[in-house]
Amino acid sequence: MSRTITSESVKTSRAARIAVLIPCHNEELTVAAVVSAFRAQLPQARIYVFDNNSTDGTAERALGAGATVMSEPRQGKGFVVQTMFRRVDADVYVMVDGDGTYPADEVVRLIDPILHDEADMVVGSRLHNETSSEFRAINRWANRLVQTVLNSMFRVKLTDILSGYRAFNRNFVKTLPVFGGGFEIETELTIKAVARGYRIVEIPTALTSRPAGSHSKIKFFRDGFLILNTILALFRDYKPLTFFGTTGAILLLLSFIPGLAVVFEFVKQHTIVRPILAIFAVGVFLCGLLSISVGLVLHSIARRSQEFDYQIQVLNDELRARNFAADDHE
Repeated sequence: MSRTITSESVKTSRAARIAVLIPCHNEELTVAAVVSAFRAQLPQARIYVFDNNSTDGTAERALGAGATVMSEPRQGKGFVVQTMFRRVDADVYVMVDGDGTYPADEVVRLIDPILHDEADMVVGSRLHNETSSEFRAINRWANRLVQTVLNSMFRVKLTDILSGYRAFNRNFVKTLPVFGGGFEIETELTIKAVARGYRIVEIPTALTSRPAGSHSKIKFFRDGFLILNTILALFRDYKPLTFFGTTGAILLLLSFIPGLAVVFEFVKQHTIVRPILAIFAVGVFLCGLLSISVGLVLHSIARRSQEFDYQIQVLNDELRARNFAADDHE
């Protein structure tokens, strides 16, 4: 999506309460520059730096640059995001890493769809066709893998699942439950937004390399496993019939291999020569039926849960509309 930023957009952004949320762990070299850059782009915004047990001067540098500094003792970016969403009150939220790799001059384009009520979450896509982000080859490959897996499972066409540069509206931040504690948090935000029907817009954003002396906190294999595990777990939770139904269908098909062998032996010799094989075939067949049954039950529960979430959302929208109407009368 591309939109020219007009004076009307700037005026709207000045009227909205905007919060820039910067999770940090040992970003002494870059955090002050990040705070200053976003302050220059959004002078009316409140900038929060959430310090996650830094052992360097991150908090001091952030305070010196004019940010409001808060702390999160639980180690992990996901825990920081949970705290940010819970403690900060605003109309528009911008989340950006404190490593200086995301361009602050794109932030107005990022929040514009939120301000015009065209999106609930806007993602700064580093892998969009219109960008030329500076990725290591292995990181680009890993991002493409995660993108392919998620897009195929949830039937969407997103270009960047793991971007740390995002904007949200208040409804998204205050109603979406997040539980991931580490770097899988971006995956969780994306999948839950897709599964719950939130509007997602991607804005091309070029990623730059870290400055000299700054180091990534991501552990490739550990965090890669957590991200893929999160995709599978949320796929199971939000699409249980597909997950368990597919598993059950595979088990049913597998049961026919030993089952047919037993049947052919019985037809030929009029006796079951390998009873263990027969028991194994029946067991796998029953496991397949059980998996499909579990999928059907969980699918019904998930549908009821979605209906309940929708009713809560409608009630929340009505309450907000009444509050706005009351404010207008005053």
